[in-house]
Amino acid sequence: MSKKTNFTNHTPEDLAKFVSEKREALRVSRFAASGSKNHNVKEARTIRKEIARALTESNARKAAAK
Repeated sequence: MSKKTNFTNHTPEDLAKFVSEKREALRVSRFAASGSKNHNVKEARTIRKEIARALTESNARKAAAK
């Protein structure tokens, strides 16, 4: 199991880029799984959790700036 990514050191632009890349990876994973057997059944769940962690950090920064 890999360690969770720490998003506190990333810039807002890096967070937005990370989220867009992970959303694309999730989309590709979903379409790849529809045509064949999925090798890693937990992949979609871990990608969704990574997206949520990045968005949580981004929203926390916006709330702190207000």
